[in-house]
Amino acid sequence: MGSIKVGEYLLKRIKEVGVDTVFGVPGDYNMPLLDMIEDDAELTWGNNANELNASYAADAYARLRGASALVTTFGVGELSAACGHAGAYSEMLPLIHIVGTPNTKSQAEGAILHHSLGNGNFQVFVEMFGKISGAYTHLTRETAVNEIDRVIQEAYLKKRPAYIGIPIDLINYDVNVSSKPLQLSVPRNPAKIQEVCLQVCLEAINRARHPIIIVDACIQRHGLQKEAVAFIQRSGFPTYCAPMGKGVVPEDLPNYRGCYAGTITLEGITKEILQTDLIIELGSIKSDFNTGGFTYGLDRGKTISLHSFATNVFYADYEKVSMVEFLPLLTNALPAQPRQFDLGPRIHPAPIEEGTEITHNYFWNKIVDYIDPNSVIVAETGTSEFASFNLKAPKGAFFIAQVLWGSIGYSVGAALGAAAADRSRRVYLFCGDGSFQLTCQEVSVMLHHGLTPVIFILNNDGYLIEKLIHGPHRAYNNFQMWKYAQTLDYMGGHLERNSQDVAQSEVGVEAKVTNRAELEKAMTRVQKERNKIHFLEVVMPRFDAPRELILQVETSENR
Repeated sequence: MGSIKVGEYLLKRIKEVGVDTVFGVPGDYNMPLLDMIEDDAELTWGNNANELNASYAADAYARLRGASALVTTFGVGELSAACGHAGAYSEMLPLIHIVGTPNTKSQAEGAILHHSLGNGNFQVFVEMFGKISGAYTHLTRETAVNEIDRVIQEAYLKKRPAYIGIPIDLINYDVNVSSKPLQLSVPRNPAKIQEVCLQVCLEAINRARHPIIIVDACIQRHGLQKEAVAFIQRSGFPTYCAPMGKGVVPEDLPNYRGCYAGTITLEGITKEILQTDLIIELGSIKSDFNTGGFTYGLDRGKTISLHSFATNVFYADYEKVSMVEFLPLLTNALPAQPRQFDLGPRIHPAPIEEGTEITHNYFWNKIVDYIDPNSVIVAETGTSEFASFNLKAPKGAFFIAQVLWGSIGYSVGAALGAAAADRSRRVYLFCGDGSFQLTCQEVSVMLHHGLTPVIFILNNDGYLIEKLIHGPHRAYNNFQMWKYAQTLDYMGGHLERNSQDVAQSEVGVEAKVTNRAELEKAMTRVQKERNKIHFLEVVMPRFDAPRELILQVETSENR
């Protein structure tokens, strides 16, 4: 390749892992890099409202595209993004966080610069992020090329965020590089150990009379959706998803049975789970909300668990037998004809109850009638997240929820990131009124980029999940009421000046709906106007909640 500037080389490498949008906020230590991003015909600058929102956008973008990039400035900017960066670590996402830092001379001299702690320590933030990153570095002239490659490769393979600090004077520094591509292939499994593991798994499968499969989030993180579906179809085994695995399994498969989450599972599904004599877990994450407050109750002595780092068969661990290589191998070793099971009709949530109010029972049963196939459904931490567990998924739908990290306000930035990641898919955002007040600014960025999500703000006048957990009538669980339905107008959706500057989104429905007839009328229009951004404020009873959330709170109280 020859000579290239360090900043340009860094951008080349992030494009190599599939990034075409870089989220972030300008700062005086990163602006030369932003010049390069803006001048690169293959990249779009995210132009976010703040760094926290930008990190949430990058999180969701990585879920859809396999990796993402975020640019912030030293100190104030990077720390503002720390919550989202940590969330990407928790939820296993290769978010590449690039931080513009002061010039190398000032750092070497320990100068007291703005955005620093004033103590001459310019490594403190690098060290902080090292605790929440799969790989991290602070570039120097001598190490820049090798460190960029190492950190991006490690983050991509580990499915954890990367941290790359780049001093401002290095951005335009020329380095000599080769044209060698990044090494992104997963290492092969140890052959002999894998052979033994395969034999043990097949023996257990052949003995089992009532085997089941439970699919979880790590299948999506490692891009193994097709491999998982192939295993499900060839085996014929009854299949369930964990909450974090929602959307990984097409729900029109004949052997898909529903979502399993311990004691908050639909009753009929729990009965099916309890009769099994073999559980095959694909990419499981045993967190509290993902297991109904640790109430899975699954016997390890009956469980085969496939992970990216090992395969566990009952009480034996086969280290480094990764499901990336092992799952297709196991599928191909199964009989060509799938087994047949008669479990009866699939269990569904309770049907819609009579009335005119927009209750959760009505809303989550009805709204699927208006959601397009192949859509992206983004559910906010709390009410929407728990309701989505048993939502009837449209064909090809992709679900995004931060079940493990659980930062409120996440979904607004995430909806932006999802919409930017794939403009061919319609994004539906379900967010509570309280969470929306944390991160609402990113709706403005959606307009700026011409994105067209359908936004639902569930207005139940307060932090409902917090009220259910503690303090239902406490003032700290309430906040100022907003005119939510006027959001697109306030954010400049109708300003001619904005349309002159960018290809801004065309505005569709802006409505406050207070009953079922109003919601259905608005959604009929939303369905027809697919190339517009829509915003619906949905007024719900103050203490009404999804069944799943109520049960989760009760489970937590009893532990």
